[in-house]
Amino acid sequence: MSQPAFPDWHGTTILAVRKDGATVVAGDGQVSMGQTVVKGNARKVRRLAGGRVVAGFAGATADAFTLIERLEAKLEQYPEQLARACVDLAKDWRTDRYLRRLEAMLIVASKDEIYTVTGAGDVLEPEKGVAAIGSGGNYALAAARALLDGDLDAEAIARKAMSIAADICVYTNRELVVETV
Repeated sequence: MSQPAFPDWHGTTILAVRKDGATVVAGDGQVSMGQTVVKGNARKVRRLAGGRVVAGFAGATADAFTLIERLEAKLEQYPEQLARACVDLAKDWRTDRYLRRLEAMLIVASKDEIYTVTGAGDVLEPEKGVAAIGSGGNYALAAARALLDGDLDAEAIARKAMSIAADICVYTNRELVVETV
């Protein structure tokens, strides 16, 4: 078996929850290489567009920062048009030779919208106001969907779902960054 060209970096969980007029994006802080935790308090959730938009990323950090910078430029080009900015980013990501090699995914959210943006050209809006990416994303997504009908607000749902994901996914920890828009 040949060695990979790059370190075997794993892990993150990013979750977005919209409920009762609030949208929350939560991300854990763990960065792993193989079986080793390299960093426990990475910040994978960022505010953009003067705080009106929050983006969380999974994947290669430098690649994600490149995409976030491009997204910020799109948000300046299309103010108050988050869907258009995300679609334009996805289009560039898919067609530009340099961007096509980037290995990351984004969750982008405003008060009223949540999108998952991928390098395959996808801009997906979740059906139930919950989206997740990363190694623990499916665990957090399932937990958040199960908690949606209860009395918890969006932030409490995100925190509880992320805790459940951390119980299951070894690449997810409890060092959360939580941003509300």
